[in-house]
Amino acid sequence: MTPTDGHQPNGHARALDGTLLAYQRQGTGRPLVLLAGQANNHHWWDGQRADFHATHTTLTMDWRGTGESGKPDEPYSTPGFADDVIAVLDHLGIERADLYGTSMGGRVAQWVAARHPDRIRRLVLGCTSPGGPQARERDMAVRRSLAQADARAAREALTDLMYTPAWRAGHPGPYTTLGDPAMPPYARRRHLVASNEHDAWDALPLISAPTLILHGAEDRLTPAANAPLLAARIPRARTHIFEGARHGYFEECRPAAGAVVASFLAEPETAPLIHQAPLT
Repeated sequence: MTPTDGHQPNGHARALDGTLLAYQRQGTGRPLVLLAGQANNHHWWDGQRADFHATHTTLTMDWRGTGESGKPDEPYSTPGFADDVIAVLDHLGIERADLYGTSMGGRVAQWVAARHPDRIRRLVLGCTSPGGPQARERDMAVRRSLAQADARAAREALTDLMYTPAWRAGHPGPYTTLGDPAMPPYARRRHLVASNEHDAWDALPLISAPTLILHGAEDRLTPAANAPLLAARIPRARTHIFEGARHGYFEECRPAAGAVVASFLAEPETAPLIHQAPLT
């Protein structure tokens, strides 16, 4: 199925700085924006987006530096990525959408919802963190495993952080969540810096959309202790923890994760909170 509003299902929007931003749409219904993790393109969502097509048009995008988007060699940031999300929505004439971001995509989603509360109906944050000194960071053993000089060993370490051995035994891949293989090395480094420098702690209370926070209980890449931190900081937040799951809960725990999100998105509207002026 393809959208019927006159826009092509795949295309490019233009960011504030002129960078081309590739987007992809499928399904019909209320728009649901799906934001991928660090150094990944829209294929992160290939296995799950169809779970929402009974009620939603899903909209994905390639972050700058990935996929079919432009790849400027300049600093990236999670607030800057949030501006890119809004640029795509503006290009498509989408005034209000549901938003589901995982990992770095969840960091970006925090800024979108805090800075543009009128644009987000419901917010889902998966396997993510508020960033900054308040966050619970991964331990040094995880950092060392990902920084190995042997690229194959580092990729294996990342795969193990994403999925449990039991699940991998029945799902041998290939996996679409381990990074965009065509990314230039400079863009990969800039994504890492953007994610590491994320700090939305002071902005989180400005989020007025009802919010669902999801996490795998055994996530060591972004520790699950971040879920209650986010929930306590965002006014209308609740959590759902997937026992035994790691960072890739959305894939390993499908269809349960999809059902939890779909049920949350289907809940009736409630009166919005009244906040101070949104961040600019």
